[in-house]
Amino acid sequence: MVPAMAVVLVVEDDPVVRAALIRDLTARDWVVRSVGTALDSLREVSEHPPDVIILDLGLPDLDGGETLKMIRGVSDVPTIVATARDDETEIVRLLRAGADDYLVKPFSSEHLNARIEAVLRRARGAQPTQLITVGGLRIDVESRVAVLDDEELELTRREFDLLSYLASRPGRVVPRRELLSQVWRQSYGDDQTIDVHLSWLRRKLGESAAEPRYLHTVRGVGVKLVEPE
Repeated sequence: MVPAMAVVLVVEDDPVVRAALIRDLTARDWVVRSVGTALDSLREVSEHPPDVIILDLGLPDLDGGETLKMIRGVSDVPTIVATARDDETEIVRLLRAGADDYLVKPFSSEHLNARIEAVLRRARGAQPTQLITVGGLRIDVESRVAVLDDEELELTRREFDLLSYLASRPGRVVPRRELLSQVWRQSYGDDQTIDVHLSWLRRKLGESAAEPRYLHTVRGVGVKLVEPE
């Protein structure tokens, strides 16, 4: 299973390439942070550990290969090397130095996304299937499938993460701050972001804020998911 709202750290000094990666990854609902130097990448890994790193080798302050070794000295976070170097000897050296995978530039956003999901699955290892059932709602957390009254719901990554997080805590009022932290991976943010996603989710669950079935807002506190009466 891919972690909910996994955080991707992009280490890339070229502002154009970095902006393109941030745009593409964000569009796929990854939480993206980015830095342009080796020093900043080490600081991020130490202070705000990501779930996966996309590491460019041509950094201005330190070679990416040396950066990889230093990252491995403080963390085992999955790391995908993004490089224009397609020399087999160099690639083998990087894999032996601790890289989990590599991509030779240029590459498509679809290819990168598939590699991210693959290294995250390997990092988690085999996990037992986790099933959540609340009323007519069934959620398979590992396969990321949600079914309502025997009909599979078409959810975005973020909608699924929000629904499964609330469903795993049935009847409990989850504060908005907790949702931002655990689902959005943000320490602060706009409540409107949560409201918009709740609105989309309610629509797919066949309910509304005025006539809730599963999702109930507790004014000034948060949201809870309950079994319909």
